[in-house]
Amino acid sequence: MGSPKSSVFILVLHLLEGALSNSLIQLNNNGYEGIVIAIDPNVPEDETLIREIKDMVTQASPYLFEATGKRFYFKNVAILIPEKWKTKPEYMRPKLETYKNADVLVAEPNPPGNDEPYTEQMGNCGEKGERINFTPDFIVGKKLFQYGPQGRVFVHEWAHLRWGVFDEYNKDQKFYLSNGRNKAIRCSADITGRNVVKKCQGGSCVTKPCKIDRVTGLFEKGCEFIPDGEQAEKASIMFSQHVNSVVEFCTETNHNKEAPNLQNQKCNLRSTWEVIRDSEDFKKTTPMTTPPPKPTFSLLQIGKRIVCLVLDKSGSMKAGDRLKRMNQAAKLFLLQTIEQGSRVGMVMFDKAAQVQSELVQIKGGAERDTLIRNLPTVAGGGTSICTGLRSAFTVIRKKYPTDGSEIVLLTDGEDTSISTCFPEVKQSRAIIHTVALGPDAAKELEELSKMTGGLQTYASDQAQNNGLIDAFGALSSGNGVLSQRSIQLESTGATLQASQWMNGTVIVDSTVGNDTLFLITWTAQPPQILLWDPSGKKHDGFVVDTNTKMAYLPIPGTAKVGPWDYSLQASSQTLTLTVTTRASSATLPPLTVTSKMNKDKGKFPSPMVVYAKVHQGALPILGASVTALIESANGKTVTLELLDNGAGADATKDDGIYSRYFTAYDTNGRYSVKVRALGGVNTARRRVMPQQNGAMYIPGWIENGEVKWNPPRPEINKNDLQCKHMRFSRTSSGGSFVASEIPKAPIPDLFPPCQITDLKAKIQGDNRINLTWTAPGDDYDHGRAYKYIIGISTSILDLRDKFNASVQVNTTNLIPKEANSEEVFEFKPESIPFENGTDLFIAVRAVDKVNLTSEISNIAQVSLFIPPQTPPEAPSPSLPCPEINVNSTIPGIHILKIMWKWLGELQLSVALG
Repeated sequence: MGSPKSSVFILVLHLLEGALSNSLIQLNNNGYEGIVIAIDPNVPEDETLIREIKDMVTQASPYLFEATGKRFYFKNVAILIPEKWKTKPEYMRPKLETYKNADVLVAEPNPPGNDEPYTEQMGNCGEKGERINFTPDFIVGKKLFQYGPQGRVFVHEWAHLRWGVFDEYNKDQKFYLSNGRNKAIRCSADITGRNVVKKCQGGSCVTKPCKIDRVTGLFEKGCEFIPDGEQAEKASIMFSQHVNSVVEFCTETNHNKEAPNLQNQKCNLRSTWEVIRDSEDFKKTTPMTTPPPKPTFSLLQIGKRIVCLVLDKSGSMKAGDRLKRMNQAAKLFLLQTIEQGSRVGMVMFDKAAQVQSELVQIKGGAERDTLIRNLPTVAGGGTSICTGLRSAFTVIRKKYPTDGSEIVLLTDGEDTSISTCFPEVKQSRAIIHTVALGPDAAKELEELSKMTGGLQTYASDQAQNNGLIDAFGALSSGNGVLSQRSIQLESTGATLQASQWMNGTVIVDSTVGNDTLFLITWTAQPPQILLWDPSGKKHDGFVVDTNTKMAYLPIPGTAKVGPWDYSLQASSQTLTLTVTTRASSATLPPLTVTSKMNKDKGKFPSPMVVYAKVHQGALPILGASVTALIESANGKTVTLELLDNGAGADATKDDGIYSRYFTAYDTNGRYSVKVRALGGVNTARRRVMPQQNGAMYIPGWIENGEVKWNPPRPEINKNDLQCKHMRFSRTSSGGSFVASEIPKAPIPDLFPPCQITDLKAKIQGDNRINLTWTAPGDDYDHGRAYKYIIGISTSILDLRDKFNASVQVNTTNLIPKEANSEEVFEFKPESIPFENGTDLFIAVRAVDKVNLTSEISNIAQVSLFIPPQTPPEAPSPSLPCPEINVNSTIPGIHILKIMWKWLGELQLSVALG
């Protein structure tokens, strides 16, 4: 069934091309190098943290080595130390290491008291995670009883981060039914332990065996599986790395495939070791024959930012007003984006380079204005990118090493000799951010960003898309305190005709408002500008620069919270509006939107994935309207609504990360990405972090045969929202990517429906099975699928491996809905005996109109449990007694009523045995 070009082939390509990651980690002769562990700037100074981080990694390395069959160990680690901590001679300046590319972040818990170690995972099974998160209390060992030894937990989280595996326990469901029996969700199933519940009353607690719920057949609420202290089983680290005997990952031979956990749901029932074995790391290593050396550490302290602008002024910059547009974007960068205290220089180049400004420390407006006056005004000549870079290195080295410095390189021209300076770029240890302007910018440009950990962006000649300003606006510091970073509230544009108006509203919310700037650009004549604050006051006083064709207005103090309305009028020209600001408080985290693509190169027909993270500090923002604007080299813009529904490209529901597949390729070449997020009446912030992929909270342990209990894990209420009706506006550059191998129009349909990942099943009355899932589309998560195939089996492996041979449910009346709609379907299994204790496994596959099929869905399980019949209530015993008025107030009547009730219950309990 299905086309030879099925989704399996496409998704294999998708995984082989690798996810876009800022990480500097490299695997060299079995050892991981370039690991960055960053201490958040808000963590109070405590040198103990540095020592404990070293101990954690040192303990983790041999544990990882043995767990992976002597394949991997930790070779060297850089520890990033906040700028405000005291300086020491042993603290060096970072090179390419920044907070943005940190692999591990040590930060204060948010909310306080939540010290759960976890790893952010945007992608699906086998895709690298984003970052490991620890708290200071966890690092220094204050949470040892709750999570186990720090080194072992680090290995658990490393498996999430590096190999894209998932947890083998389930925070929400501790047990499941198998053949009518309760089983703990664990891996391997050979881990032994006790099923017990803690009962407390009046300040006294006792441990009791778990009772079975007579309706569901599952153990009562609060029942926990407590592993025995002495074990023989060695697996698995993704279940309970804290158990002393556990030193391995589950393999295909001992993996518990029936357990309803994320590993099975996300990874198609594969064990963690199977996923690790399929990784690129595994494929390029062989087991070592000698023990690995201990990890080495470098201590790096964040310093002031050093940036050099390297701007193209070659002859091609005359086209399409590119020089003026470059100066508009650079001016915004110098006015607003670059932080106080930074050191900035400027170089311009054509076939030769010219220093426009040596490094200048930004102390106030005077230094910013001086740099702005040095922006190039005339274009002409050829293009030599390496000449510009070498000149920038010289500017920086006059005062500082190039290690950790940043270069912002903008060019629109081709340069076939760019690769000649790659060795110098690597040796410089400078971070290079690239801005490709127009369709002809050097094809090798992105390699500079890739090799140095810089941001790569692309801006077309469509001025109304504001791509150039967005690219420069994205260059806020990767190391600065969050409250000092520039935040973009709005970026929009339009081409107006015949005295048209461009009207709109920008929301300033309570988390921002300091250093707010409204900036307007035009292509012909200055427009009429009207701006009103939330109180209705009109704001004048825009600074007009007719040479650069821009006007801007700084708002003094903290901008008023609420809607700022604007109206711009012009005839037959293009206008843009950009609004930037900073946090309103040094202690209250601002609401931020960060966006990215899953990779920097896309080959047709492999889809791309757009991600946008909408958070306030660590807390996710739910219910926002998030859209991605993706512009191709042809100037065509596709608008995608991003979703946080846990379906399609979105890995986890309600985690504040909004995602969507992109399949609307129209040409080869560069594509730019911009994300817009708006908050409204349906937007809210969670009070707590969503449940993440991380080490299990240990409910208790067995000591000398007695269960010792930890305090209960704080309850996480998924509906516990605060700050409802949050109104805000944000825009964010998602960088750029390069597409290739796109056929000429008409582009063939090679995109299948995406995999269904949220299939759920439950038994209704009359033994009917109710299924729910999120509808996929015709092309991944777009459009409408043609039909569904539902397979059922009593063998979970047969269903996975022989889906087409499974019993198929009649779906004649099941018409697929539009992608991302909720699907509900009921059926009664008639071809399979469905008796008490039967386990039934169910999966769904979607088919599109050209017969391309999705991968089979996650496998849902139902277990038929028929509650035992309750014997009829026995009649109350007949007791000789005088006739009594039941409404009497005579003393003792109430006691008699209680006695009769008690005697009846006693006889019933005897009848039940």
